[in-house]
Amino acid sequence: MSDILRIKSIAQFHEILGLPSPNHPLISLIQDSDVKNLEFDDDLFDIRFSSSMYTIMFKDKISGSLGYGRNSYDYQEGTLIFANPNQVFTTPKKEDLKGKEGWTLLFHPDLLLKSNMYNQMESYTFFDYEVNEALHLSKREEDYITNIIDQIRSEYSQNIDKHSQNLILSNLELFLNYCMRFYDRQFYTRTNLNTDLVGDFRSKLKAYFKSEQIVKKGLPSSNYFGKMLNMSPNYLSDLLKKETGIGIKEHIDAYVVKKAKNILLSSNQTVGEIAFTLGFEYPQSFTRMFKKKTGYSPNEYRAMN
Repeated sequence: MSDILRIKSIAQFHEILGLPSPNHPLISLIQDSDVKNLEFDDDLFDIRFSSSMYTIMFKDKISGSLGYGRNSYDYQEGTLIFANPNQVFTTPKKEDLKGKEGWTLLFHPDLLLKSNMYNQMESYTFFDYEVNEALHLSKREEDYITNIIDQIRSEYSQNIDKHSQNLILSNLELFLNYCMRFYDRQFYTRTNLNTDLVGDFRSKLKAYFKSEQIVKKGLPSSNYFGKMLNMSPNYLSDLLKKETGIGIKEHIDAYVVKKAKNILLSSNQTVGEIAFTLGFEYPQSFTRMFKKKTGYSPNEYRAMN
């Protein structure tokens, strides 16, 4: 089936699953146990769908796989999976529903309107990670997030009053902040592997600038290195930040500045020629970036040395 089922609201999601109307129009926690005994139409299995909601899934002791984008991943024990609105998933096959344990938290972006969290969501970069970059929890971490999730569900399930919005958002923010901490732990405990990946990234960065791609395609993007290293750009950038203090874009800029300084001091090339050599379409863009990073224009740097 090539069409994608578009789910635009919490209410529509409940209706598709055959669940009662949601207690809150903008947030819902669906336990796998709530749906595993329901009878679904055969046309709801193994189809592609997306939703307008942020999606957080906790999967534990599960047989089967999850379709995400155009790939499929085996479930892991104690795994948290995050997705931005409009990500594409594939529903499990009918035979893969056995032994389901876990939950799915859905919340619509409108829940965050007029709150600080609306602008904070970009800092939770794990919503852009691939499923194979999911967060794997220890038992203690699982207990932490389960307690917060229970608080969220309890809050929106009771009568809504003037305090409900703040309390729901406070608990949601606490949950996401803990997830940031646990991801930091995951990066740290994989530091040997990460060190190898940092070295691999740096090698690929150098190779790109030595190749013809720099002239043909211009400066490399975060997406390019993500594909080269089989990672989402956000995950790779966050990994680099944990290991080196700076992300992909900063690494690229630092390498460009280093190369530019060497060319400025060892050749008579014009600023325009140097800009072209380093993958810039316009000399002005190169000059702005160089001055931002060094405090001097290329010509000023050359004259000083």
